[in-house]
Amino acid sequence: MSRVSISEAESQVMEVLWRAGEAIPAEQVISALVRQQHWQEATIKTLLNRLLKKGAIRAEKDGRRYLYTAVLKRDEWVTSESKNLLDRLFGGRIAPLVAHFGSRSKLSKSDLAELTRLIEEMRDDE
Repeated sequence: MSRVSISEAESQVMEVLWRAGEAIPAEQVISALVRQQHWQEATIKTLLNRLLKKGAIRAEKDGRRYLYTAVLKRDEWVTSESKNLLDRLFGGRIAPLVAHFGSRSKLSKSDLAELTRLIEEMRDDE
């Protein structure tokens, strides 16, 4: 799927659909987001309609209601968003990103161990 721009609020709706993993009724999406975000039903329906227009989700009629399914895959969206952030803020380079976070907040021993492990895995793949 080509790059679909998803707002922060729309991403909350997508998270509900991604977690469900199957077609779910609007009422289930609304129920989840009213509890999590304290949004009004009309707001959630507006977000669902925006996502439909963008092609990020689809709706199928099921009697008198609609069932919603994510079309945009979460891993594709995360990859696209991550690349966009990296390109915009760090010239597409990962090292300045890690350096930025390392200088702004202390990395825990477990964070450092995880980064070291990831680097070693990348070296082994070369």
